[in-house]
Amino acid sequence: MAMSEVVAAVTGIMDDERQDATADARLAAIVDSSFDAIISKDLNSIITSWNSAAERMFGYSAEEAVGQSILMLIPDHLKSEETEIISRIRNGGQVASYETTRRRKDGVLIAVSLTVSPIKNARGEIVGASKIARDISAAKESERRIRLLMREVNHRVKNQFAVILSMVRETSKRSSDPREFEELIRARIMALSRSHDLLVTSEWAGASLFDLIQEHLKPFGREEQITLSGPVLTLQSNAVQNLGMAFHELGTNSSKYGALGTEDGRVEITWTIGSGGQGSRASGEREFQLLWEETSKPRPGTRRDETARKGFGTVVLQRVAPQSLGGSAILERLPGHLSWRLNAPLTSIIVPQVGSDNEAAVGFGP
Repeated sequence: MAMSEVVAAVTGIMDDERQDATADARLAAIVDSSFDAIISKDLNSIITSWNSAAERMFGYSAEEAVGQSILMLIPDHLKSEETEIISRIRNGGQVASYETTRRRKDGVLIAVSLTVSPIKNARGEIVGASKIARDISAAKESERRIRLLMREVNHRVKNQFAVILSMVRETSKRSSDPREFEELIRARIMALSRSHDLLVTSEWAGASLFDLIQEHLKPFGREEQITLSGPVLTLQSNAVQNLGMAFHELGTNSSKYGALGTEDGRVEITWTIGSGGQGSRASGEREFQLLWEETSKPRPGTRRDETARKGFGTVVLQRVAPQSLGGSAILERLPGHLSWRLNAPLTSIIVPQVGSDNEAAVGFGP
């Protein structure tokens, strides 16, 4: 062979080696920069490589992981998975992407999606497996929350149907005019819708008592005649619905017969948290106490018997709302004055949160 041919052959070999080295470096860079954990292991399940994403996902450094059994990542009840994986890899098969659970260095279990493929040497022999793991914990948590939310929505919708049927029944008993019946039902369903909107906005986590009151009294106007005072509270969804109904009935009554129907009327809504009274169900149980009090000049011709009228609103205030919240209520009507006092266990009213006892006193308007 001529010298030139030798040189060409050697140069070709060197070029091939450089290309192989470049390809290996490029592959190593891709593996190291991947957001997914990429791990290789031999047929005895011993880890042979461990990229940066694997360090972040599982908490072990490459020095800690390489040389150890992959079983250190697998919870005891799932160790049979590895036996099946190695068996399939030995037979030249791949393990299609599947979801399972793995354990971090700190013991925390995480949901992962795994794909496993065989590794072959230069002779085409299977010598190990490569594993790509993707952390899907966030996606699983999102799915769990969606399922919980759908169950909650389903329960609340059924409850709303029951409430609407009760409204129709009770309103029909007290209304002989079809137009009046339609108007009352429409207003009450819209009130339910306002409470529903507040809950949807918070993904059914609850709603602020301030927001609930403002939302239900806004349609009646006269914001400057209304004062709200009490601690900042986030209400449970059941309390949102039942207190919302009560505020709607109180506001409707006030706009027709009381303080919100006159320019000189005043409505004061206050709530406090205190220890349970004699009627408390448990010693030392904290209690939610709310008072709606309105005053106005008695309208000419108002008789005492007119202040004792009983409609659907009275049923809501005296029975439906307090019973649904496990509490009690007192409704008092006098010419130029109305008060509604609700006492209920705090546990049936609020969503527990840090700082819920911070006092606040504000007017209705901005």
